[in-house]
Amino acid sequence: MAVLDWYRRYVVSWTLDETLELGFVLNAIAQARTVATPEIWNTDQGSHFTSAQVTQPWLAAGVQISMDGKGRALDNIFTERLWRSVKYEEVYLADYGNPRETRVGLGRYFQFYNSERPHQALAYRRSAELYLS
Repeated sequence: MAVLDWYRRYVVSWTLDETLELGFVLNAIAQARTVATPEIWNTDQGSHFTSAQVTQPWLAAGVQISMDGKGRALDNIFTERLWRSVKYEEVYLADYGNPRETRVGLGRYFQFYNSERPHQALAYRRSAELYLS
């Protein structure tokens, strides 16, 4: 799971878990909220994101919640594009031996993605240049 600033293409936080329990989503959100509070929180309609444990803290903080339409992958195209990049530029090329190696590899990739990888949509600037300025 990743929290992505769509405008700047910056991965604010991310997490990986071997289960689909809600805790990993809450951890990523808590980590992201230490960095920034968005004006709009956009997610898909998965049960993790529609739960009160996720929506109520955002609403209490005055954040608008936006959810993608059912079966509308293009509603969240920026996040889908991130996952495509992660898979083709890192995961499919790596030979992870265990979950720890996977976390380390993904951590390096997200650091690269934010700080070194130029983005065409950002006039070939890096996400961190815009997000951290």
